Amino acid sequence: EVRLEESGGGSVRPGESVTLSCVASGFTLGYVAMNWIRQAPGKEVEWVGGINRVGAKYYGDSVQGRFTISRDNSKNTLYLHLNDLKIEDTGMYFCVKEFEMSTMTGIRGRGTQVTVSS
Repeated sequence: EVRLEESGGGSVRPGESVTLSCVASGFTLGYVAMNWIRQAPGKEVEWVGGINRVGAKYYGDSVQGRFTISRDNSKNTLYLHLNDLKIEDTGMYFCVKEFEMSTMTGIRGRGTQVTVSS
């Protein structure tokens, strides 16, 4: 059974950093493309970034230069490092397997909440 479990969210102030984790089970994370998405209350799902099978990384315009994706294949875990956080980064963050950009859907966990406020 494929399972994804996100963690690491919390309440932070603008300019601070936080690292999110996504522990995968039921498949080998390093063999597939993985993505992060987020959703703020009342807003549409936003693609944050992704990493493909060979390790190439891609980011959305709003997070480019501030967020970084990494993975630890030995732990079957995906990470999202969020730096220089802004209030507009507030939202529920999900890691996603088999992500379809056209529908913003895929296999995802329950998410982890990041709240940025002053």
